[in-house]
Amino acid sequence: MALVLTYGTFDLLHVGHVNLLRRARALGDRLVVGLSSDRFNALKHKQSTQDYAAREAVLRAIRYVDDVFPEDSWEQKAQDILRLGADVLVMGSDWAGHFDALACHCQVRYLPRTEDVSSSALKASIRQSAAPAISAIGLPATLAAPTPAAGGARP
Repeated sequence: MALVLTYGTFDLLHVGHVNLLRRARALGDRLVVGLSSDRFNALKHKQSTQDYAAREAVLRAIRYVDDVFPEDSWEQKAQDILRLGADVLVMGSDWAGHFDALACHCQVRYLPRTEDVSSSALKASIRQSAAPAISAIGLPATLAAPTPAAGGARP
């Protein structure tokens, strides 16, 4: 029974997330997701629209996901692989090369991202759509201003 492990913030769940989870699950019998905790996102300078509990509930409702646990640091991946007995670590292709050192514990695969979709783009689109409404009711423009880049720091 092959266990596949992946990690992410999974904020504003979209088709790109679903595609990644579906393709990751197809690589094994079980898919376990390390979900970035709110504390870890703060360390990465990422701001989620939903808190950990909400993001976890959404992930648990997806048929491809068998289990979810908190990701609290970059360094925990090797320990998680050993603890869970993971056979494959899957990450999006935007992380290509970043986790190759973990290949001594399990197979490392980088799956292609879905073109033209991301949580950052969705957030920007929502902000842009909301700006005229915010302006029309006389609220400060800062409410419609973009927040810092959601990409976060790479390890």
